[in-house]
Amino acid sequence: MQATIATFKRILALSFLGAATFALTSPLMAQETITPIMTHTLAAAPGSEALMYTVDFPPGFSSSIHRHDAQVSVYVLEGSVVMQVKGGKELTLSPGQSFYENPNDIHVVSRNASKSKPAKFLVFLIHKNGTPLVIPVK
Repeated sequence: MQATIATFKRILALSFLGAATFALTSPLMAQETITPIMTHTLAAAPGSEALMYTVDFPPGFSSSIHRHDAQVSVYVLEGSVVMQVKGGKELTLSPGQSFYENPNDIHVVSRNASKSKPAKFLVFLIHKNGTPLVIPVK
């Protein structure tokens, strides 16, 4: 299990940094914190895996436009986040509310709704093994 968590942390760190999902919100760079919870191969879908992790957005944080070649479900735990996929409506989500992205969605808005309070959400993601978790979109 430790090797799996370590691998998961490396994949997440490289994917999120590679996609430049950080923003300048002060003289210092603020970036999200990813905390892995679980990764598991799916028996019903060979070559696919489920990942679960929490994401902490510092106050004022906003990620770059990106997509996930995955099915992504988000559940807000603390604070409020603003989410929008291309062609969809911008939504402000509070604790207990959820958001879904399909593998073809382009995530155009992903930000903390507050400039003074942090936000935290749970992500459940299903993707093919070995594919990037985050793909930058220009």
